[in-house]
Amino acid sequence: MRKFICLFVICFLPIATTLRAWEGNVLVSTPNTSIILSATEGQQLRFSYFGERVEEDQIHQVFDAWTGFHRPAYPVFGTSTYEISALHAVHADGNQTLDLIVDQVEQNPVKDAVLTTITMKDRIYPFTVKMYYKAYQHIDMIETWVEVSHKEKKAVVLKRFDSGHFLIRRGDVWISSLHGHWGAENMLEEEKLTNGQKVISNKDGMVNTETDNPSFMLSIDGKPQEEYGHILGGTLAWTGNYLLKMDITNTKLNIIAGINEENSHYKLESKETFKTPEFAMTYSTSGKGGVSRAFHRWARMYKLSHGNVERDILLNSWEGVYFKVNQEGMDQMMKSFSALGGELFVMDDGWFGNKYSRDRGDSSLGDWTVNKKKLPLGIEGLIASAKKHKIKFGLWIEPEMSNTKSELFEKHPEWILQCKNRPLSTGRGGTQIVLDLTNPEVQDFVFSVIDNLMTHYPEIAYMKWDANSCMLDYGSPYLPKEKQSHLYIEYHRGLNNVLERIRAKYPQLILQACAGGGGRINYGILPYFDEFWTSDDTDALQRVYLQWGVSCFYPAIAMAAHVSADKNHQTGRYLPLKFRFDVAMSGRLGMEMQPEDMTEADKEFTQRAIQAYKGIRPIVQFGDLYRLISPYENKGVASLMYVAPEKDRAVFYAYKMNHFINMTIPNVKMNGLDPQKKYQLIDLTPLSKNKPCSLHNKIISGKILMEKGIALQTLLKNEYYSLRASRSKIINKKLMKMATKNFSWSSAFSILLCTQNIKKESVSF
Repeated sequence: MRKFICLFVICFLPIATTLRAWEGNVLVSTPNTSIILSATEGQQLRFSYFGERVEEDQIHQVFDAWTGFHRPAYPVFGTSTYEISALHAVHADGNQTLDLIVDQVEQNPVKDAVLTTITMKDRIYPFTVKMYYKAYQHIDMIETWVEVSHKEKKAVVLKRFDSGHFLIRRGDVWISSLHGHWGAENMLEEEKLTNGQKVISNKDGMVNTETDNPSFMLSIDGKPQEEYGHILGGTLAWTGNYLLKMDITNTKLNIIAGINEENSHYKLESKETFKTPEFAMTYSTSGKGGVSRAFHRWARMYKLSHGNVERDILLNSWEGVYFKVNQEGMDQMMKSFSALGGELFVMDDGWFGNKYSRDRGDSSLGDWTVNKKKLPLGIEGLIASAKKHKIKFGLWIEPEMSNTKSELFEKHPEWILQCKNRPLSTGRGGTQIVLDLTNPEVQDFVFSVIDNLMTHYPEIAYMKWDANSCMLDYGSPYLPKEKQSHLYIEYHRGLNNVLERIRAKYPQLILQACAGGGGRINYGILPYFDEFWTSDDTDALQRVYLQWGVSCFYPAIAMAAHVSADKNHQTGRYLPLKFRFDVAMSGRLGMEMQPEDMTEADKEFTQRAIQAYKGIRPIVQFGDLYRLISPYENKGVASLMYVAPEKDRAVFYAYKMNHFINMTIPNVKMNGLDPQKKYQLIDLTPLSKNKPCSLHNKIISGKILMEKGIALQTLLKNEYYSLRASRSKIINKKLMKMATKNFSWSSAFSILLCTQNIKKESVSF
């Protein structure tokens, strides 16, 4: 038997000053990533590469070294024989196929990005698909979406219409995604992908992140690691029903993402344009952490209302008094919270309804008039109290909903989603129903809820927008019978129309997205909102897991994290105040309790903790997140940190979640610091003001903190110990004393340390 041996000799050749771009290829690039598409005029658009950045004169080298995929970039039903279809259309003559070829390619600069537009047309039918890639030039993020239109004489039915499609080469691929239930939303799950399909979907149309989240990470070289490895990240910016599908075969993995087409076939009229939601994707060579930091920066800069503005520390009245709001009680809560250092008071449910008083969850939604029995001085009196106590005022609304026991339903039963010839379905309390936002009159009403309040009370600074129901009935009295399948899509078009009007008229109003807890944590809704309610579960122990999962895709500045009562109202668990604060201080800090129920010692600690948070707020809300020890992998300890962009300050958290004799606790290595700098560790919230932990005021180099780490064994001594610490630039002894005064330690037992860069020449001991 003959043996054939291939011998490759690699030579380094001088690079020509100019190289012609690879014929027919389109390069879409961010600072560190690239997509290569084959877009030869008159041929099918092909996807060839997605990974580390490629320069234009290197495209041919990529193909020489690696043949790429060269598979359909947007496979369509009928002509992409071996692919999952991203688009399926039925023409008026019954033909279900498309045959799209490239007609035109444009690349134009837009704000902070380059927009690539690839126009494809059917060879026979007057049917056009425009595919967009928006590549940000300062963040590794690419958004893609599709616009579909036609000039056929009759309507075309769209049976599938995905936002994007891309491929990766099959290897040891793992997926990280979020799954859960009410009170345990967005819990992190990771699994190895094998042959077959992995589907992440939602079909209720409104509360779309309570069970799953339209986001994922794919590790393409083994089990996902936090700070190393090649990871793809994706999220669909849509607040309705969705479908993300990974189709895994022997050699490749197809990813498609878009609106869930089930029960949503769309009748596209001639000359009408159908636009899909944006699908955003990133690529990291520094593990899951790199993906998360890219999403966080993208969110703060482009996908979050007021993403560059610090968030206030607030008290929400819900767990303190529930529906039992009254003028005196609200004034007392504002006074108490102001004394603790709070900045904003939010009156939750129970303040409205006259014919039907809102005393429980079974009445009055839609009747947005102040209940004069509970609040005889009205909203004016509450705003006066807020001014007196020198804090801001906000309130709770649920404008998309009504109750069968309400004046609104009595006057406008036709405004409710309902199925013809079927009994009306109801939700919370047995009476909650959903308004039909496909109807422009209903859109005007929902807009008027905020417009009327803001017109009469312009001092309102904040509104919590809740939605405690999914879409219960699949029917719209407004939509014509032949377009009932448009309901899920038209509902959110109507909602977006309302939100755009609100933002245009009240750009400074702070809005929180809530949907029975964490049911609306997605980038479809967040451009109109400043933050989201992470979960109705305020138990600090479970919040460690919840907030960890959410942080994979969403930034701390948007993550509402509240300190609640020592006996938690959802789990009944007793947790130390220090632990509760340390967990909440890793997001947007707030409180959800009755301050008057606190002991004097707890109030004193709370004052210190709130003051400490004000000092580290810019780091937490605008810094880079590094997750250090996962609670999902180490069941006893969790740790994370935020680092300022200048790397001169950082905040470090560590939590102990259970305790056993002779328990082994790993050292924790910090990340994101400057190895050449020295950092002073400051205990931010010690349980006792005068007894900080043993690390307090220690000076350690960034190199040692990152390479050797710190020993938690002696710091996290008991169950529910925590540590929070900080570090920031110190110029001299006087400033050091000020920093020591302003930064203290945290929870019981968690560690919260502030690390501060020390200039060696300016400090003496």
